[in-house]
Amino acid sequence: MTTADGSPPSTRTITLDHGGRWRAFWASLSVAALTILDISKVNVGLASIEQALGGGSTELQLVVSGYILAFGLTLVPFGRIGDQRSRRTLMIAGLIGFTLASVLCALSPNIWVLVIARFLQGVAAGVQMPQVMGTIQQVFTGRERATAFGLFGAIIGLSTAFGPTIGGLLIAIGGPTDGWRWIFWMNVPLGAIVIAILATSLPEVRRPSGEKLSLDPVGLLLFGITVLTLMVPFLFTTGSPDDSPLRWWLLVPCVLFAAAFLGWERRYARRGGSPLVPLALFRITSWRNGTILQSLYFAAMPSIFLLTALYLQTGLGVEAVFAGMVTIGFALFSALTSWQSGKLVQRFGRALVIFGLALVLIATVGLVVIARVASDAATPWLMAAVLIVGGIGGGYVISPNQTLTLAEIPPSEGGLAGSVGQLGQRVGNAIGAAIALSLFYSTIYREEATATHSVVFHDAYGNGLLAAALFVAAALVVALIDLGARRRSERSGSAEA
Repeated sequence: MTTADGSPPSTRTITLDHGGRWRAFWASLSVAALTILDISKVNVGLASIEQALGGGSTELQLVVSGYILAFGLTLVPFGRIGDQRSRRTLMIAGLIGFTLASVLCALSPNIWVLVIARFLQGVAAGVQMPQVMGTIQQVFTGRERATAFGLFGAIIGLSTAFGPTIGGLLIAIGGPTDGWRWIFWMNVPLGAIVIAILATSLPEVRRPSGEKLSLDPVGLLLFGITVLTLMVPFLFTTGSPDDSPLRWWLLVPCVLFAAAFLGWERRYARRGGSPLVPLALFRITSWRNGTILQSLYFAAMPSIFLLTALYLQTGLGVEAVFAGMVTIGFALFSALTSWQSGKLVQRFGRALVIFGLALVLIATVGLVVIARVASDAATPWLMAAVLIVGGIGGGYVISPNQTLTLAEIPPSEGGLAGSVGQLGQRVGNAIGAAIALSLFYSTIYREEATATHSVVFHDAYGNGLLAAALFVAAALVVALIDLGARRRSERSGSAEA
């Protein structure tokens, strides 16, 4: 059953006082931090995983991207369920599944068990993360929402950039063979603590709908196949001469299933159903542009951290713990500017995001230059310095963009809109990582017989980062287009007034 305009069955918002809103925020944020931390800290463990379990670049990429794929597939349907049912229950259930999957990862006897366990871990992450964004969107409005998203971006920035440092430290403690298992064991006590926090501190922010759950199963199936056929060719792109060109044929059914999905969603809505993804969202310019921007940005930034970890360890022989420390400056400064951005976004709007993207682009190009010309001894130090500039810019991108993207979205659809946006991030992440890694490994395959080890890895890192730089540049173009659209809209509104 749906409302007269075909929107999902509504649920009644539970009004929280100031303290209740911020308890809900901090409890939700602890879930997001644990989830994002797991993405970044595994990157620095890939060399240790390869040494312990074997496997080629395809299997190692699946350890990273399989998590992202599962994450993306479950985001939208569970964002829909969260909008109709209890976000609190789904957050707790997802975190329990995430913790149990972490145990399976830690106990993996071979690389394929680890790949499967990471996929299950990604499913659990996709259950819990839409509830985080939906909760923030639900309980905050106006300036307070901007502040909340600023703090959210600060914690996410810290989780993303400190992940490699934490992962490297755990490998140093556990040893090169089994240290990577500690990366997953770490989630068990942390997961238990966060579950306790949710159970005792997270209030319900909405009464569950009494209407029949509307999930659009046909749309869900078509959507899942579309995402799968889009991401799989990139997941199996490693740059090796053994990569099968047949994988790209999966993009043909991807286009066909995407067309079928769009057609079904329109038909389902006309019949009075509640579509999986309300296509009306894409008519909201601020949401559409913001979602495209963050998809491009997340195609770049995680790839930069992944390539940096691989390059420093396998190319320069830097120990994992020190390789992880290179990103500390990024973490600290992105946290600072993310917190500041919550206050500044109301004043500067999209221009603040443009400034941040420009700094990130400068830092990315700087890393490429360092990889090409710096000595091995100087490279880690120069990279750490350049990443400080990137961190300053990064803090002005994620949080302000989130605020601007969801500004016109009704709170009743906050979970769904946020989960579609996160899907864009995860798809961008997977595709960006695949392209960057394929350039990295293909350079190694091409040059290893004709150049020194140092030259090969400097070139490989530089080539991989060029892809990241192009993604950041594309995000900057989208931000400029959005700024122009906003200014035209403001002039039009002033003229009508």
